[in-house]
Amino acid sequence: MGTGDIGPGPAARTVRSSIELAPESVFPFLGSADQNLRELEKLLDADIHVRGNSVTLTGKAADVALAERVIEQLVALTGRNRVVTPEAVRHTVSMLTEGSSESPAEVLSLDILSRRGKTIRPKTLNQKRYVDAIDANTIVFGIGPAGTGKTYLAMAKAVQALQSKQVNRIILTRPAVEAGERLGFLPGTLNEKIDPYLRPLYDALHDMMDPEAIPKLMAAGVIEVAPLAYMRGRAQPLHTKVLTPDGFRPIGGLRVGDLVIGSDGCPTEVLGVYPQGFKEIYRVYTQDGASTLASGDHLWSVYTRSDRRRGKPPRVLQTKEMIGNLRAAHDHRYELPLLSEPVRFESRAVPMDPYALGLLLGDGCLTCTTTPTFATNDPELAAVLERAIPGIVARRKSGVDYALNRVRHPGESITVANPVTQVARQLGLAGTRSDTKFVPSEYLFNDHQVRLGVLQGLLDSDGGPVTQRGRNCRIQYTTVSDRLRDDVIFLVQSLGGIVNLRTRAAEGRRPGLANGRAVEHRSDAHILEIRLPEGVAPFRLVRNAAKYQESSGGRPMRFIDRIEPVGTEEAVCIRVAAADSLYVTEDFLLTHNTLNDSFIILDEAQNTTAEQMKMFLTRLGFGSKIVVTGDVTQVDLPNGARSGLRAASEILTEIDDIHFALLTSSDVVRHRLVSDIVDAYERFEADSRPQVAAHYGGNRAQRRAASRADRR
Repeated sequence: MGTGDIGPGPAARTVRSSIELAPESVFPFLGSADQNLRELEKLLDADIHVRGNSVTLTGKAADVALAERVIEQLVALTGRNRVVTPEAVRHTVSMLTEGSSESPAEVLSLDILSRRGKTIRPKTLNQKRYVDAIDANTIVFGIGPAGTGKTYLAMAKAVQALQSKQVNRIILTRPAVEAGERLGFLPGTLNEKIDPYLRPLYDALHDMMDPEAIPKLMAAGVIEVAPLAYMRGRAQPLHTKVLTPDGFRPIGGLRVGDLVIGSDGCPTEVLGVYPQGFKEIYRVYTQDGASTLASGDHLWSVYTRSDRRRGKPPRVLQTKEMIGNLRAAHDHRYELPLLSEPVRFESRAVPMDPYALGLLLGDGCLTCTTTPTFATNDPELAAVLERAIPGIVARRKSGVDYALNRVRHPGESITVANPVTQVARQLGLAGTRSDTKFVPSEYLFNDHQVRLGVLQGLLDSDGGPVTQRGRNCRIQYTTVSDRLRDDVIFLVQSLGGIVNLRTRAAEGRRPGLANGRAVEHRSDAHILEIRLPEGVAPFRLVRNAAKYQESSGGRPMRFIDRIEPVGTEEAVCIRVAAADSLYVTEDFLLTHNTLNDSFIILDEAQNTTAEQMKMFLTRLGFGSKIVVTGDVTQVDLPNGARSGLRAASEILTEIDDIHFALLTSSDVVRHRLVSDIVDAYERFEADSRPQVAAHYGGNRAQRRAASRADRR
């Protein structure tokens, strides 16, 4: 390269520079029919002459210096095996004119995705910064005019993340109704009405992936394309029960700030409540008889056997994704997580020792018409009752019967109530018999040690370990009380266990024998097969505890057994603060509705309302990325509604890990006229109606009204 001065003085100084190109770089640099050279001549003020592989530049020093840098970058592109096009020439000149410190050759050489010989890469400096921001941040807003590659580049990053297994799914969404249109007035099915709004997303997807693979991935839920209003989903009917620190409550009655129980048994705050309208509802059953209601797009954390074997985290599937795929050979395919710790209800005082109450509910007489009694073959249990209930003595009446007499003190009135009778009346248990007994709510919704004590008393009196050769020890409990059956199931499930229930009908059963006398069965017998998690001891009675410990109790497991449609119901979804997004619903089933391990793109975000934008952003789950794209000058919301994109750009700018990438007309990568059109509209709007633009916040319909008023 050589440089020389021509001209009489500094004011009129002309500089000449010469650049020698490598022979193999000449044709890629010049382009077909010298199109790149002609583009350079139009964009640069320096004169350019090419002879052989020598390029001569003539002009003012600054112009020649700029031309040298442009040619240097274009030659560097050819050295990276990149095709130099007039478009690349324009973007290179634009970047260097703006004084960027970044190398245009590096910007234009950044590959995102390649398919069938086509490579997707940023074409401007702002586009590269936008792509870099997606890599570096969890939430990125891409704001700019049409044609700047906002959505296309975000789609390329999403496909790249899916192929590299950084995420498990891609979710693409955009507002379905624009310019005041209503879907109900459009012909066709719901899908036919919605598809035109989503067509740009489908088109981009087909550019980047094998078209034959896309339907399979969409059917499997790996790729979801849905309008924003429908994508909210993940709902349960309003009457569905959710566990709170005060017991089960309908999900429709929850409000932001309320507490529900998470998978760790601890309270977690409700951060969002989103009404969903009427949705198709399914009942999801598990193999142990538990069930709950959920929408078809409600999310479930599930494990497969291979997930467990390989120590992999749970996968997240929609209800409808699992229908028809619930078996692997003859085994259940999907295992649901269970409580990792017992539920932590608030601790409160109780009038009787929990274990003693469990024993009395199992084998005690609480009619309160006579002295309370207790029947057992284990004197150990009678001694425990005597120690646990102050003021009584267990007096043996026969081989198995013990009277629980009040201890009388000298001078004490004979009318003082028996302590057992007194507590039974206080708890509402007085007068209950074997088929009407229950666990008082003071014990059900109490500290886990209280609940465990009641369960141990029940199992030691009316239950026990059942062993079989070569199998884990089962825990079996039998009761004829429907209410006590449900309470025992509650106790077990609240401790992280499961219960399989079967019922032996009283009708038609062979009578039992008592002292050689036939005794008819008057009530159905409920037999509960119980499994508790490791570390939870179900027995205190020595012989029971020893047998259980010797044979091991096994791990409780809960599998999805079947899913059945139940019709359409009004539904709502909630978002909770728990780290894994799980909360406890009916029968202590764990479910959630936040999007984990997903790459989520919201396109045309200027047409979301502020409420929709907040709903969408707060659905973010762990391991996910969100890219929001839109043009704040193209708002189509009716009635002057505030754009959610505008609101977000004012509210969220100071939050770490959220980035706002601004693209301009210089980043337009469509036809050159698009950039000129964008600039022309911006100048017109800035010059003719600045007061209208400021007042209406860029609403297109109102700008048109103002324009008509101006013309009149």
